Amino acid sequence: MGFVSEERSSDSPYIETITRGRTFGEGSTIRPAESHWHMVFVRFNGSVLPVVTGPLTTAGIVSYTEGAEILWVKFKLGAFMPHLPVNVFRDVETILPGASSRSFWLQGSAWQFPDFENVETFVDRLVRNDLLVSDPLVGSTLGGHLPSTPSRTLRHRFLRATGLSHNHIYQIERAQRAAALLQRGVSILDTVYEAGYYDQAHLTRSLKRWVGHTPAQLLRSNTPV
Repeated sequence: MGFVSEERSSDSPYIETITRGRTFGEGSTIRPAESHWHMVFVRFNGSVLPVVTGPLTTAGIVSYTEGAEILWVKFKLGAFMPHLPVNVFRDVETILPGASSRSFWLQGSAWQFPDFENVETFVDRLVRNDLLVSDPLVGSTLGGHLPSTPSRTLRHRFLRATGLSHNHIYQIERAQRAAALLQRGVSILDTVYEAGYYDQAHLTRSLKRWVGHTPAQLLRSNTPV
């Protein structure tokens, strides 16, 4: 493992999780697809690089360098910045311009870098300044409430707020659930049934695309993806 990390939850309706970590050594690893977008702050050699990243539509390879301290702010599905449409930076990392050693530019204003403890304060400021909003239709649909909204409108709302279609999000999250089952020792056939796949071949194709590993590899693994 080339890095260690610590994750915490948040009571903010806009934040999914907050994670901080540090890299040790240099290398690369397989990372799964990700339906959420993030703001990432990378501290390296005395400077901080602010990045907007994701969503990531397939599994891929991520490289790391020794000595980087990283803060990940993972936003809830449906939360987005109107001036930075999520579908524009799908599968892309966008570096935000720096304003000073402690701040960066966002929509014409300088913003101080958040830390692990005060991310909620930072996000609250974004909301108060109308830089971060949430589409309630996305959250209610993902929560299982079937909307009366026309399908074309629903698709447009999902793409604007998440960068992905509802079905794409479902496919990624189902693969993540299946991977978690396998890593807990659930058999491949039981995982096929519990995660709702047609058969083992369907499960294998899904996991290789969205997680980057086969069911057998995950069943042998003790490391969460």
